[in-house]
Amino acid sequence: MKTDSADPRYLNPTNIIDSDHRNVRDYAQRVAGLTTDPVELAVKIYLTVRDEIRYDPYSPFYLPEHYRASFVLKRGRSFCVPKASLLCALGRACGIPSRVGLATVRNHLATKQLLDFLGTDLFISHGFVEFYLGGRWIKATPAFNRELCQRHRVSPLEFNGREDSLFQPYNLENKKFMEYVEFEGIFADIPVEHIVAGWKKAYGEDRVNGWIKKFEDGGEHSLSEFENEDILNE
Repeated sequence: MKTDSADPRYLNPTNIIDSDHRNVRDYAQRVAGLTTDPVELAVKIYLTVRDEIRYDPYSPFYLPEHYRASFVLKRGRSFCVPKASLLCALGRACGIPSRVGLATVRNHLATKQLLDFLGTDLFISHGFVEFYLGGRWIKATPAFNRELCQRHRVSPLEFNGREDSLFQPYNLENKKFMEYVEFEGIFADIPVEHIVAGWKKAYGEDRVNGWIKKFEDGGEHSLSEFENEDILNE
């Protein structure tokens, strides 16, 4: 795979990262305003996705459309990978080469309910974005919105467009927060089959199939209200 910005895949829309969708392009234009500098643009769209799209780990996850940027924009909430898909689409709509990365992370400060839901503190296929800025790829992680970070006593993750922005290892009380266990790869599109297969392997096929059945029976509504759940170590 090419590692420079010359690869057209990092600027072109896909079926999932639909940067050519009218709503995505209009949203990108609204956020960008009169800004033309790529670094400033990247910071603007990062902060917008981070805070305007609420983090929701109980969102639908098993079909390509659940990760589609225009769907995520309309829904207004989702987990890290769909949020990364939207940020990647906005980057491409702004003319910034953009791609998605996946990694396994260990979450030391999840809610009690989420750990019971997953059966582990490992988050498989956590999503982030890489922008090509200043001649190199820069990582940005828009998963957790500001209000959620404040509730979990973690500083909101900032991004300046010049340095990698990855999850903080510690929270404001110097307790372990996020630990990167394994980087899974970099992708021009969202590898939905890879994500679902990885979840089934890590969380158990019966467990994941049970989540899918709940969505199929109840529609695309979230399976729980993450923002109201019990924070560990309170």
